[in-house]
Amino acid sequence: MSTLEIYWSFRSPYSYLAIDRLAEIVRDYDVPAAFRFVRPLAMREPTFFERNRPQWLPYLFKDVMRESARLGIRFAPPRPDPISMNMGTGKVDAAQPLMDRLMGLGISAEEMQKAGLAFARAVSHRIWGGTENWHEGRHLAEAAEEAGLSLASLEDFARDNKEAIGAALKRNEDAQMAQHWGVPLMVLDDEPFFGQDRLDSLVWRLDLKSLKKK
Repeated sequence: MSTLEIYWSFRSPYSYLAIDRLAEIVRDYDVPAAFRFVRPLAMREPTFFERNRPQWLPYLFKDVMRESARLGIRFAPPRPDPISMNMGTGKVDAAQPLMDRLMGLGISAEEMQKAGLAFARAVSHRIWGGTENWHEGRHLAEAAEEAGLSLASLEDFARDNKEAIGAALKRNEDAQMAQHWGVPLMVLDDEPFFGQDRLDSLVWRLDLKSLKKK
């Protein structure tokens, strides 16, 4: 039986641009899907942004704006950024409370109810869709409810299962690195598809395998 693994990050704008289509793929194709949260490069490789060429970040912003317009997806820079860093120097702060919280909640959603994708979809629409102060008030609670979850239950699970969540995160990141370092990364039967611009290729391969639901 075919299997699909999806590696995804809350801080990746391309992961956000892919999330609705990933949900459609999981809905429309008869393939078990495992949704695997990974930390952003800013945490896995803290000097990544300091090492990059100066053209990299301006191009990324232009490309994301272009792709969101082409795909008809509402997009706005996150307020606040889930990663704390100096955008001028690229230096990443050692403490990352917002991302640590999101990782715990996301992995809890997948571990508890295999609802990681639904939770990621609801939360990312708030982070990247123009919701100011997405981390405050009832924004995350409403996102959890959209995914059929309770924010309080997710927080309780994350608090009570820190070791298990840490182990799941390590498994996710080790498995991702066996194929590629970036997100979104989709792996179908050990064949990697990196980037939201490879979703058409993934669908093509799924169709070749005759996995579309009747």
